Formats: sequence, structure tokens, C-alpha cells
Amino acid sequence: MADITILGIESSCDETAAAVVRNGRDVLSNIISSQIAIHTEYGGVVPEIASRKHLEKIDDVIALALKEAHCTFDDIDAIAVTYGPGLVGALLVGVAEAKALAYALKKPLIGVHHIEGHVSANYIENKELEPPFACLIVSGGHTHLVVVQDYGKFEIVGRSRDDAAGEAFDKVARAVGLGYPGGPKVDAASKTGNPQAIEFPRGTVTDNPYDFTFSGIKSNVLNYINKAKMMNTAINVPDLCASFQEAVTDSLVSRAIMLCKERGYHKLAIAGGVASNSHIRARMEEECAKNGIRFYRPSPVLCTDNAAMIGCAGYYEYLQGCRDGLDLNACPNLKLGER
Repeated sequence: MADITILGIESSCDETAAAVVRNGRDVLSNIISSQIAIHTEYGGVVPEIASRKHLEKIDDVIALALKEAHCTFDDIDAIAVTYGPGLVGALLVGVAEAKALAYALKKPLIGVHHIEGHVSANYIENKELEPPFACLIVSGGHTHLVVVQDYGKFEIVGRSRDDAAGEAFDKVARAVGLGYPGGPKVDAASKTGNPQAIEFPRGTVTDNPYDFTFSGIKSNVLNYINKAKMMNTAINVPDLCASFQEAVTDSLVSRAIMLCKERGYHKLAIAGGVASNSHIRARMEEECAKNGIRFYRPSPVLCTDNAAMIGCAGYYEYLQGCRDGLDLNACPNLKLGER
């Protein structure tokens, strides 16, 4: 079969990204323009600023992706773009750019689900990985435990009933004064802390043991901080962060391993921004080794938002004949498995 080269575009939150991916797993370029420094001043992502920055950067990022891949638009077979979920204004910039390129260049247009992209990041560095397998998706907006039945086909086994894991990390980081982005800062602070110093609850959901709940852990951390302030007691931030991270990690790892053992899966992958957390990765690797499960995880740069994962997911959508028209729109609340 002839090579298929996809231009991937990602703009769902605060990274403007473009990548050129050949045959789904060969990344020729992966350019990411991050806005973290800008949003740090505000303690979180400001949607209007994010959208404006995407507008400023997107043409340059695409041009650089093509240059680094030693390609021109003539070499591109299709254009894949994240169309949901995410911030609506941010998504619209990428979708409008992709539609304009598809129209002008007469190339196929493929809308990609952002979370499907995160799962697909595992294919890039693990050439041998093929469905079916279990996957834990952990990001700032989503916590899902899924079975990847085939490329682009998912069974959602568990999900968070309240906060996403990444959202809990951000709120705890803000509460102890670490600032934004919370996940990496909590991870770094935890390295010198004692994960058994403070006992935080591991939330359970009675009607589905695979579902997650993080609001209780978050509330307990905030109550601990408030009580310490009222009693004028010093807070050991590394101990608090390590204990909180341990509780979240227990919740994530235990459910993922349970799914593999109960369903008989011997392959487990993680995906999403929080999947770059060093403690979660280490614990998952340890538990998989104990239970005879092959563990897959993308490099940290492919866990956070990037366009290589969108190009990869777009390739498999392309092979399945998925094409979108110029009426493709941003879908900020798009559910996994919807199209």
C-alpha cells in the first residue's frame, strides 16, 4: 500500500500544534507552541486569550511542521484536526484552519476526537501495539477507563463521577500555593514528601466499581489545609502533595489492574496529560509487572496535547473511510465514541 501522510492540527486548549505523520506511526515532525507562561499569570487557562494566541500562531506552526518534515502541502494526503472536546473558541481556530486548507488544497478533511488522539499516542512509540487492550485516560478534563476494541472504537468501562484527576491536581496545587500548572508542580513537590504522612480517602462508587470520584479526596485536602490554618499549624507541603498523589494513584491503578484481571486483558496503556505523572507511571509499571500485564505509556511530550497523536488517530480514521465536509464544527462537549 502507498504511504499515507497526514497533517495533524491540535488547538483544543492552550497548545497550538501541528505535525506530519506518515502511515500513522512515523512522526516526521511535531511542533508545539505552548501558552503555559501566559496563562500562569492568571492561575489557569483564560479561554479568550487562548483563542487569540492560536490565531496568532497557527499558520507559523503548520509552516514549521511542514519544513521540519521536509514536506510541502503537495505531499499531504489528508488533514486531520481536533474538533472536540475542548474550549470552543480554541477548537474553532484549528477547525477553521483545517477546513480552509482542505478546501484550498482539495484534500480530505478528518475530524478527530481529542481523547481518541491521546489513546493513539501509544501507537507512535509502541509500533507493536494493536487493539484490543485496556487504557486508562487521565487528563485535566477527563478520567476514563476504557477497552480499546479497535482503532477508533471504545467501550467506556469507568469514568469520573465528578472532578477529573487533573482538575483535582490543579485545585490542590492552587490551595497549597504551588500555582499553575498544578499536575507537574504537585509531582515535583511529592518527590521529597512522605506518601504515608497523611491518610486521605480513596473514593469508591457503589453502583460501578470501575467509576472514579475525586471530589472527596480534594475536599479532604482543602479541609486539612483550612484546619491547619485555623490552628496556626505549619503545613508540610511535600508530605501533603505526596499523600494526595498517593491517594489518587491508588484509585487509578487499582481500577485499571482490576479491569485487566477481570476481563483477561494482558495489555494496559495510559494516556492523557496526567499520564506523564512520574509516580502514576512508576506505580502502574510496578503493578503491571506483578500481574503479568504488558504496560504501554507514551513519552511525557506525547501525553500532553500535541498534533502527532491527532495525525495518528486521523490516519486510522482515514483508512476506515471517515471523511468530513466543510460543515465540520467544533464540539466542545463531544463524548468519546461519538462522531
